Amino acid sequence: MTEKTCLIIGGGRGMGAATAREMDARGYKLALMSPSESCETLAAELGGVAHRGRAETAADTQAVFDLAMSTYGRIDACLIHVGGPPKGDLLDIAEEDWDRANEMVIKPVLRMAKLLTPVMEAQGGGSIVNITTFSAFEPSLTFPTSSVYRAGVSSFTKLYSDRYGPANIRMNCLLPGFTDSLDLPQKYADMSALGRLARAEEQAKVAAFLLTDDSSYITGQSLRVDGGVTRHM
Repeated sequence: MTEKTCLIIGGGRGMGAATAREMDARGYKLALMSPSESCETLAAELGGVAHRGRAETAADTQAVFDLAMSTYGRIDACLIHVGGPPKGDLLDIAEEDWDRANEMVIKPVLRMAKLLTPVMEAQGGGSIVNITTFSAFEPSLTFPTSSVYRAGVSSFTKLYSDRYGPANIRMNCLLPGFTDSLDLPQKYADMSALGRLARAEEQAKVAAFLLTDDSSYITGQSLRVDGGVTRHM
């Protein structure tokens, strides 16, 4: 039986690391990338491979993709989890920071889709999950660039799912709320209907659901996992 593999961009800490552990528990082989040595440490623990790099750097995403393919010969699932883009008062944000947000948020999804699609087509399918934000559809002035560009990721996700659904390749977005992997004050926990922050492990279980055949008839969706922070129905 062929062993399935999962590539995680942003797989060193927080939700990415929690997802790595969840996918390992489900029997997936792992290839991880993060900006620090944390991805290497976690990969060593879980018996996977790692490349230290940044999601917004094309050479790094190419390198971790090549590492996964040279090690395992296939990629069945990919989680794309990037860092937070620049913040600031709406019109005070410099143009170069808007450009940086585009490079951080949308470009990694585009690049990974181009790399993964031929592989997944040849394999007969696969699943790609983009972690974005609860504010993608209820934009927040606290996170202007994130709100704008992550909504773009949801739009791309729907277009991609329409185009490559016939090849049995699925793409979805996970829209987390405030999670305990960040050092956040109580006011953010209070925004949730549950009155607490999400645990990274809770987000990871949803990510794993979307990455695996448990969600085999779900594609093109943006699933909010925010504990009731948003009001959109």
